[in-house]
Amino acid sequence: MDRIVQLLINAAALYVAVLLVPNLDFAFEPEGAWVKFLLVALIFGLVNTFLKPILRMLTLPITIMTLGLFLLILNALMLLLTDAISDELSLGLTVGDFFAALLGAIVISIVGFVL
Repeated sequence: MDRIVQLLINAAALYVAVLLVPNLDFAFEPEGAWVKFLLVALIFGLVNTFLKPILRMLTLPITIMTLGLFLLILNALMLLLTDAISDELSLGLTVGDFFAALLGAIVISIVGFVL
């Protein structure tokens, strides 16, 4: 049950980021858009679950030197990786540039924290 709740929180945070960040878009098609959006949220959750802890451990010295600010860069990279995977699967998420990924990661972190 916790996994389903976490998936829905990821989906809600990603949806708010798509609404607020200018170069972060999702192709909402009339047929099956929400299923694709939930798949993108699932991919984002899987990337954060399996890959992010490894990268956090590898970048621990940089994170300590920047007093944790490097974690924002790491979150943006996870969003860019989700974009690359969703492009390969034709799910409709597009991240325009790194700045959009950074802003999107900040919004997703804030919304995920609030929810």
